Amino acid sequence: MKLNYFTKRLSTVGRFLATTLLCVSAMFLFFSNTAAMANPAINLVATADAGDRVKDKTNEDAGRAKNFIRDTADKVERTAKKNAKKVEQSTDGNGSFVERKAKRDAARIERRAEEDAARTQKAVDNTKNAVKGTVDKVKDAFNN
Repeated sequence: MKLNYFTKRLSTVGRFLATTLLCVSAMFLFFSNTAAMANPAINLVATADAGDRVKDKTNEDAGRAKNFIRDTADKVERTAKKNAKKVEQSTDGNGSFVERKAKRDAARIERRAEEDAARTQKAVDNTKNAVKGTVDKVKDAFNN
């Protein structure tokens, strides 16, 4: 039950970060230099510069999001191991059914945390690449 709750929360955080990153990047690109709209030559330079800043910010934010995801997965894995160890200590390490079940559960939680983290990090990368692609298309449209 708790693993399912964690995966839903991690998925929600990943989607929230990806959506926020996309929206902030789009707003930044749109409102970056409205004064340059009067002069097309300045506009091209401003668009290229704003596009580069959006790309840099996208890389930075994606890196932060991926670090957060990795840290969260590591904390879940440590907690699963710690809980399995507590069960082992409470049963005096005699290999009882409860102890074996706790170890299986811990292994499953660790595996799922890794899978969920990898899936969420991939979603962050996909969002980052989509933002970069959009920025490149906008820059190309202004350069033509």
